[in-house]
Amino acid sequence: MAGHSKWANIQHRKGRQDARRSKIFSKLSKEITVAAKLGAPDPAFNPRLRLAIQAAKAQSMPKDNIDRAIKKATGADAGGYEEIRYEGFGPGGVGVIVEVLTDNRNRAASEVRAAFAKNGGNLGETGSVSFMFDRVGYVEYPAAAADEETMLEAAIEAGADDVQSSGETHEIYCAADRLAEVSGALEDKFGEAAAVKLIWKPQTLVEISGQPAETLMKMISALDDCDDVQNVYANYDIATEELERLAG
Repeated sequence: MAGHSKWANIQHRKGRQDARRSKIFSKLSKEITVAAKLGAPDPAFNPRLRLAIQAAKAQSMPKDNIDRAIKKATGADAGGYEEIRYEGFGPGGVGVIVEVLTDNRNRAASEVRAAFAKNGGNLGETGSVSFMFDRVGYVEYPAAAADEETMLEAAIEAGADDVQSSGETHEIYCAADRLAEVSGALEDKFGEAAAVKLIWKPQTLVEISGQPAETLMKMISALDDCDDVQNVYANYDIATEELERLAG
């Protein structure tokens, strides 16, 4: 996850994510609608919806947008979404997991396959990559939210398993089924987080640089641009200086 976090923070600092905010909101809205459709429309009784709303708030999504997405769950166009996970390898042997939420399986498969094929990647069978990752809860705060020791103590007290702090962020990891509990306790202490979500955390990272790194970032960007793609995870390790260059 470290590579993903660095990449996201660099893009945000350079204004790249602001330009994509409407696409981010669209994906968040889709997750909220599906969560509300599959369970109760009240987040107090629907853990998935509660997490989806937390993730939306972390991206500064307006409350009106969140409310509309929940109300849409009762409409005729709320059904039909299918959750699919694609797994494969990118340049440099990097493992990639792509989570899709789509109402058209053929369209989604075609777009994901094209993003891999055009950027030196190869799709694999389900399970060919995910065994190298752990499904965990993830909470992120800016470094300014607290000093490293304070955040560590608070996170452990809340039930987290690990905290990785840097000059820019505090990354808190916990068991997947404890994410709502951990994020809620941290929110009470530090306010709303910058990110709250379930992720695929790499067990080990693959170091890459140069042309493979550049091609991998193009592939990840191509996948992120697909409307059906909700999340992309990869076990790469690219130096911060190189990520700065690629984001430039």
